[in-house]
Amino acid sequence: MMTGMERFGALMSGGTPDRVPIVCNLLDQGARELGLSILEYYSRGEHVAEGQLRMREKYGYDTLTGMFYSALEAEVMGCRNIIYADDGPPNVGHLVINAPRDIKRLHVPDDLNEHPRFRELTTCIGLLKKEAQGRFPVLGVVTASFSLPAMLMGVGPWMELFLNGDPALRDELLETCSLFCSRQIAALREAGADLIVYVDPLASATFIQLKKFRELALPWIIRDLEAHGPAGVIFFNGGGRINPILADIREHAGIGAYYLNPYDDITEARALLGSNSLIAGTINDIRLIDWSPDEIEREVEKIMLAGKRAGGFIFGTLLMPCGIPEENIRALVAAAIRHGHHAESVVCR
Repeated sequence: MMTGMERFGALMSGGTPDRVPIVCNLLDQGARELGLSILEYYSRGEHVAEGQLRMREKYGYDTLTGMFYSALEAEVMGCRNIIYADDGPPNVGHLVINAPRDIKRLHVPDDLNEHPRFRELTTCIGLLKKEAQGRFPVLGVVTASFSLPAMLMGVGPWMELFLNGDPALRDELLETCSLFCSRQIAALREAGADLIVYVDPLASATFIQLKKFRELALPWIIRDLEAHGPAGVIFFNGGGRINPILADIREHAGIGAYYLNPYDDITEARALLGSNSLIAGTINDIRLIDWSPDEIEREVEKIMLAGKRAGGFIFGTLLMPCGIPEENIRALVAAAIRHGHHAESVVCR
């Protein structure tokens, strides 16, 4: 039987693993696993690492996610208040940008580990890397420069700025966010992340048309990755559709792996990307809150059938809500293992 790392390695080298690798994005569930509040859980990198390790062992998927919550990036950029819920991810409680002058005041530390919250994150990744012992890839997560401003000033004001505002002010903000993104990629890799999940929801076809994507978003994807390269980067839609923009990203940014929206057609994605890119097909994990085991089984089987026909396929989830019952998580992973086996594969020992 292959390990998770061997399954990813087989795909990345053009081979066929024993079964389709499974990415199961369980984040806040780690607090429940350790009997901690969300606030206590995310206060220490050791807690999050232990939660990730326990959940991977419990459910049997193939990765470890070195991520706290998206709003941590806003904290590093100056957010002074994070709102903690009892049953969901922490969120921004203070907008860093409220006026044009605030953009000019933004500062990206030369060493992101100078910030105590970021230091807890890299501690978590280092622990995951140590405990994984090469058996499971550790994922680091960054928000793209084009989407990060939504956490700093709000989605509406950011869309108004990049669509109708002062181009010089827009580009000044994007340059700062791109520098932060680039430094974050370097820091997460140095901490031990094997793969970088590059999250860009506002660049998806759900938010902007293809013409605007090419004009406003694509140049910043290229910019974010130019210092460290696209190797080991997975483009994550963040919940938005990306099939209409896949060919452009592949051609101009050189990213080799893509996380689809549940409503993106897997067969179409393969045709757009060609044979050399990896595709992660996703289940609509919000429905897992109230789907029955039989409904989960049918949906997983459908996704796996399309994915195995397409080849170079990974099975994934979006960001799984805390409200998903434990029995449904077990049903999901069990179905993915059952339907993800390949008839012919090279098995590593």
